[in-house]
Amino acid sequence: MRHALALRGGLAAAGLAALTATACAPPATPRSDVTPTASRPTGPATLPAPTGTRPVGTTSLYLKDTSRPDPWVPEVKARELKVTLWYPAREREGTRAAYMTPKESELILKGKRVTSAPYDILSRTRTNAFTGAKPSGAEGGLPLVVLSPGFTMPPTTLTALAEDLAAGGYVVAAVHHTYENYATTFPGGRIAECVACDSDTDFGFGTRVVGIRAADVSFVLDRLTGSDAKWEGSSLIDPAKIAMVGQSLGGAAAVATMLEDPRVRAGVNMDGTTYARIPKSGLSRPFLFLGSSGHPPGGRDNSWDRDWKLLTGWKRWLLLPKGDHQAFTDVPLLADVLGIKNPSDLSASRSTELTRTYVRAFLDLHLRRTPQPLLDGPSPRYPEVEFCTPGRKACG
Repeated sequence: MRHALALRGGLAAAGLAALTATACAPPATPRSDVTPTASRPTGPATLPAPTGTRPVGTTSLYLKDTSRPDPWVPEVKARELKVTLWYPAREREGTRAAYMTPKESELILKGKRVTSAPYDILSRTRTNAFTGAKPSGAEGGLPLVVLSPGFTMPPTTLTALAEDLAAGGYVVAAVHHTYENYATTFPGGRIAECVACDSDTDFGFGTRVVGIRAADVSFVLDRLTGSDAKWEGSSLIDPAKIAMVGQSLGGAAAVATMLEDPRVRAGVNMDGTTYARIPKSGLSRPFLFLGSSGHPPGGRDNSWDRDWKLLTGWKRWLLLPKGDHQAFTDVPLLADVLGIKNPSDLSASRSTELTRTYVRAFLDLHLRRTPQPLLDGPSPRYPEVEFCTPGRKACG
């Protein structure tokens, strides 16, 4: 079984671009060089407009958990976290949000060995959210969705999904798990780089990381809800309607977090091998596996078979046979501007549409109790999505 970590080995065995190599290769595989496209890079990229009707605001919170030292840099006596928020806004006001800073773009592309485009190219990506826009909604009326990215990847790479959810009436909190991606920028321009990248071949690494992320998310929930809330729009959040969505190692962290924190009422694992073990008594809250045939979990991974039997509540296992591990992120949308190959057989726009549609349907069903026939079985509108049955060797 291949691991679902973004080990620095990436996807070299498959001959794919280094940027796509997050959380899926065995430790012994060397990191690959970039697979260029047939044409020169274009740029900058523009993220697709959200399907919802509400304006989208965004801001960042900087939090410090003084109850524990940083697990990656123990001499740092408090765990510092950056959280990027997207939310329904009153109107399109303020400045259009940057996708990331030029330095973050540089460090990420250097970390992934992408040399086919200017190092600042990702910072010029056009988003749909506005920094400084005032939050909008009834008090206690907005569900909250926590996002957790793949290993080495910033949560920025889930922006297309986050903006769509915010435009549909959700508050979205993406956690930058410090020292687990190539660049997290704190106030004053201080940058935390990927210390954990030096440990990714250690025994038990996956289990350790999902435990750290579960603690991160619980702390973030403490600061977004309750008496010690740190965001001006926190009163709009309904603390009884919280879900977690993650890609790759972030998807594995969704399972780990739900096992530790009952406030997370539903979870989505997008193509991540799981590590936290569900007890024999089972996990009764709703859960969605959303996988690709280009990566073991969907195509397929023993951990999903193991956990499926222990999911005792509402559950679905969906597969994109033509998708790739990064089909659930912004990476396909960025491939052309980076001069790298989109490894998926789905177009970037279609993979984004599928991810947005099925994740939103799951959240609308379980956080808003809105019926979703789309989740009852295959749809002629989305023939790329297969409904899997456990116990079979493959879907379809």
